[in-house]
Amino acid sequence: MGLAQCGSWGCFDEFNRISIEVLSVVSTQVKYVLDAVRILKTDPAKNTFLFFEEEIGLKITVGFWITMNPGYAGRTELPENLKALFRSCAMVVPDIVLICENMLMSEGFSTAKELSKKFMCLYDLSKSLLSKQTHYDWGLRAVKSVLRQAGGLKRNEPDVLEDIILMRGLRDFNIPKIVVDDQPIFKGLIDDLFPGIKADPQTDMELATLAEKCAIELGYQADEGFVLKVVQLAEILVVRHCCFIIGTTGCSKSAVWKTLKRANTTGGKRTQHDIIDPKAIVADELYGFMNLKTNEWKDGVLSVIMRDMNKA
Repeated sequence: MGLAQCGSWGCFDEFNRISIEVLSVVSTQVKYVLDAVRILKTDPAKNTFLFFEEEIGLKITVGFWITMNPGYAGRTELPENLKALFRSCAMVVPDIVLICENMLMSEGFSTAKELSKKFMCLYDLSKSLLSKQTHYDWGLRAVKSVLRQAGGLKRNEPDVLEDIILMRGLRDFNIPKIVVDDQPIFKGLIDDLFPGIKADPQTDMELATLAEKCAIELGYQADEGFVLKVVQLAEILVVRHCCFIIGTTGCSKSAVWKTLKRANTTGGKRTQHDIIDPKAIVADELYGFMNLKTNEWKDGVLSVIMRDMNKA
């Protein structure tokens, strides 16, 4: 109703993730609007139409655009009556080198063209030479995260050579997620692409000192590698909304985030946590659901936790 009355375009991403029942209703609504647009083109005076027994205005500029990934898990095929309302357009693989170059320029890099080639060469080689770990990501999302981090380093140190800044960003952001066996290969690739450039990792020494102190208070060994993982987790959370901590049993996954939480609290950053086992509950209980009998929304575990944290 809103799109039809204001003449705006509606752009719906990952459209076929919507359940099939909802898509059937959507197809009816879209057909009402498109039929009204067809009539309006032939008779400009008919700028209103019935939308589910309610007469509303219509602006001819209204449009609907959707994106889909048909082959992915959890995606549904569009119903035939809805598919008929859209004209399909196949998309090509994005030119990541060009995207990388543009993003580097927007972050203030003057040698963006050369650096974008090195960037993507590293990721292409990493994808082919490193082991196939489920948590490795050498795609566009990972590229954008590193570029944002490199842009932050560039603004903090505008006088440092751009090769050094990008190399440091690529190394420091990726090393925490690379398994031990793959690290020598990855470091070798960086040394080959940025020959003769040496730059020590920039560690937040204040956080490292706090982490070491808090680890001892929690009964852990303040090993140098353990403290580094705590600092790396904090750095990743700066550029990511969330992350997975993965590894074998006993490799200090829980100890790392607990130490970071205590270090943040000690340093004056109020930090809260809650523990959920998503496998112990169904999806509706985790995210919330609509009770079809009473037509009321029932909050899920995540909603309740977020609200309680906001109130605390």
